Amino acid sequence: QMQLVESGGGLVQAGGSLRLSCAASGRTFSGNPMAWFRQAPGKERDLVTAINWNGRSTYYADSVKGRFTISRDNAKNTMYLQMNTLKPEDTAVYYCAARPNIYRSYSLTPSEYDSWGQGTQVTVSS
Repeated sequence: QMQLVESGGGLVQAGGSLRLSCAASGRTFSGNPMAWFRQAPGKERDLVTAINWNGRSTYYADSVKGRFTISRDNAKNTMYLQMNTLKPEDTAVYYCAARPNIYRSYSLTPSEYDSWGQGTQVTVSS
């Protein structure tokens, strides 16, 4: 499995921005589809956005389209999530996840990802 470490979370006012990072180690990162999930208290873990192995295909949940941007730097083994115009409903623990590199494309299903980070808290105040 791959080791993933998220960073960049914090407390921000509504309308503000944050940039999350997900640093990967332990196995090749460049071939793996990646994703960001989030989980709010008492709710299920939901897919926020995903990116294929080369960054040329992405997916965004409707709730974040136009506000969030996923990207990856395979040379740095790092994935990013730029979050703009944050809303209180974006408050959650954000997790990055990797899908096995035998698949080149992302999946919308959490169980398809076999490596997960520990999560980083994002809190948006109104």
